[in-house]
Amino acid sequence: MNPGLPADERLQTARWRLLTASAAEDARVFADEFALAADDLAATGEPCWDAWSAAFTARAALFDADLDGAADAVGAARAALAECLPSADHALTLAYLAHLEVAADRFDAAMHLAVDASLLADQLAGEQPSRPLHQAHHWLSLALTRLDLEELAVAQSLRGARVAAALPDLGDQWQLLRLCAQQHAELAQTVHRRGQLDRSQQLAQAALECATTARALPWDPSDADADLLDVVQSWALTLAGQLDDALPPLRRVRRHLSAGEGGLWLVGYTDLVLGRLLTRLCALEPGAHGEEAIDLLVTASGAFAAVNDRRRYRQCLLELGQTTAAMGSTAEALHWLEAYRAETTRAHRRGRELWAEMFVRRSRLREAERQNAVLRRHALEDTLTGLGNRRSAERRLTDLRLDGEPVSLAVVDVDGFKSVNDQNSHLHGDAVLRRVAELLRQHSRTGDEVFRWAGDEFVVVLPNTTEAQAVVATERLRSAVACAEWAHLQMPAPVTVSIGVATTGPAGAPGPRSWRELFDRADLNLFGAKRGGRNRVRASGGVQHAPAPAARPGGLPADASVDDLVAEVLGTTPRRPGWAFDDGTEVAS
Repeated sequence: MNPGLPADERLQTARWRLLTASAAEDARVFADEFALAADDLAATGEPCWDAWSAAFTARAALFDADLDGAADAVGAARAALAECLPSADHALTLAYLAHLEVAADRFDAAMHLAVDASLLADQLAGEQPSRPLHQAHHWLSLALTRLDLEELAVAQSLRGARVAAALPDLGDQWQLLRLCAQQHAELAQTVHRRGQLDRSQQLAQAALECATTARALPWDPSDADADLLDVVQSWALTLAGQLDDALPPLRRVRRHLSAGEGGLWLVGYTDLVLGRLLTRLCALEPGAHGEEAIDLLVTASGAFAAVNDRRRYRQCLLELGQTTAAMGSTAEALHWLEAYRAETTRAHRRGRELWAEMFVRRSRLREAERQNAVLRRHALEDTLTGLGNRRSAERRLTDLRLDGEPVSLAVVDVDGFKSVNDQNSHLHGDAVLRRVAELLRQHSRTGDEVFRWAGDEFVVVLPNTTEAQAVVATERLRSAVACAEWAHLQMPAPVTVSIGVATTGPAGAPGPRSWRELFDRADLNLFGAKRGGRNRVRASGGVQHAPAPAARPGGLPADASVDDLVAEVLGTTPRRPGWAFDDGTEVAS
């Protein structure tokens, strides 16, 4: 890896290179990349990178045919993932592990991992598009294909293509479009075999559209990728009935690969598709291309067996049985069909049933969780104002620690609210409460929490706040309500609030011993603010802040004292207390 890059960027780069190398048929390509990155991946001490280190160790073990070592490494990766937060990276790791488990023929384990990856990827669908997210869909699609779950594989490839289309990397967009074309063609082949000809045509057309879109991108793929797209497009043309258009590209790719220009899997894939095309031509013109089709299918089956692609190996066996039977070679057909029956194990069928059961169960659990979330929200949220309700407030107050940092609590009451309902209507009253709630929430400090307690009464929790700080914060709330525009509600006078504040004492000092006692003190101060004239803040120490009275024309308040008038004439500054405690202590206004 490039030592000049930051550590996290080096790890990210190494991961993408290793994921690309994982798809290579030559184990040496992956081994070389892993040798460069193994130490850095193992040395982070972070669970998510530990999971990737173990996952790539499992891939290396599979290349070496060490199934036990691969199983141990996958187990280590899953243990490390248990400590990671849900994210697109997490979903990608799960999808990659599912692909590894399929490659090791551990279908049940692969099913569980695929379910977890699919669920997490679905939950992240509304988040910002990212490369890990579309790669999660990519690897999940590959795993589902090898599990014979082609419908789900197509869905995952389409989701991945949508995510990739929202990102700037053209290479990723090309790869996902090619994968979409391939998955649609594979499913078209399956439904055609079931006799669903119309649907097969529709899927083949979708495959062609994906291939055409990929070719239109200004991207130059590798020779192997370009050959694979040619094969997929020819396959889709075959399924769409355009046999004459499909044959030349397949012949060209076959010649290219025969010259040693491609890997063993791509050779097998090309031979399988070409064998299918020649089988169709043979059906149209008996005697022509039959033997060549059988030879190609035999070659393809050997290639897939060599690279451990058991799914396509089974397909080759089935089609060899069908093709030889159509040509009248009964004994040979029985041989291939018996091999196919033996390959299609009972465990694999159980695996498909397990996935279907788990998929239905997952859907039901997701719906139940959604309903529970709605119920929880309704239980803790005030439906009129959107604030937390009294139950939510009591939960928060119960969690308060009253023996540490100072905590303040404010009780807010709308002044004269009964007259609002009496003189207007309860609908006006609801509108006032919603507006007051909005103002309290909008003008609260970051970290303060506002709840609707009952009726026209609200509470505000002010963590780590002294009494003087709480008075400043709640005075801002009072002023915001008093200065708000209320004309649109056709109110005869502006709406105001009175606020009572209580604060826990410093560590070691006497103070409220429970939140209920703290609330009672704030409520008592609210009562004092109401009796003191309303539209004011009152705190536990007796501190009270009222709005400034209207000014005289000369600039002094209407209730200015003789000392104020003398000071104005003499040009001196009078002594003006702001908030006053009962003991005479003053806080500047």
